[in-house]
Amino acid sequence: MGLFSLFIGLCLVNNVVLSKFYAVCPLLGVSKKPKNALNMGYAVTFVIVLASAITYLLYHFVLVPLDIKYLDLITFILVIASLVQFVEMFLKKTSPEIYKAMGVYLPLITTNCAVLGVALDNISSGYNFVESMVAAVAVSVGFTIVIYLYATIRERLEISNVPESYKGIPIALITAGIMACAIAGIAGLV
Repeated sequence: MGLFSLFIGLCLVNNVVLSKFYAVCPLLGVSKKPKNALNMGYAVTFVIVLASAITYLLYHFVLVPLDIKYLDLITFILVIASLVQFVEMFLKKTSPEIYKAMGVYLPLITTNCAVLGVALDNISSGYNFVESMVAAVAVSVGFTIVIYLYATIRERLEISNVPESYKGIPIALITAGIMACAIAGIAGLV
């Protein structure tokens, strides 16, 4: 599979949020304002790309040679948790307004299944290092695109005339479902 088709496939067609339903909690939690959604996308991108690189290297140069591949899940979780702590400290020092705006959702990147899912998918798919990095960037870009578009739609829904019983989470879930149907419509392309 070519790198371009891998990128398009993971970014748009097999989007982790809309086709695998990873990372639904930040989608619903952080996507009320486009700026917060974009900042979350940047933070998740940083963590996914760095976590993919580190977990790939740890898996192939430590776990496989020592024949302890069964520790991959625990190792990956520790790496991701450490990276999220680093991002949290970095944002707290350099950009307190972004840190404050993201609130509790920043530490939740640790439990964001998209981050762990990408690391595990890269190993199970047998990607080499370059393919793993392309996959990490593609998933991150796809996540950022979806969460940003979703935030802009939710922002418009806040001022729209939505029936009372659909306001809030119900219309948010319906919107996510419609977006998932749109992505499913192009599933056969790549």
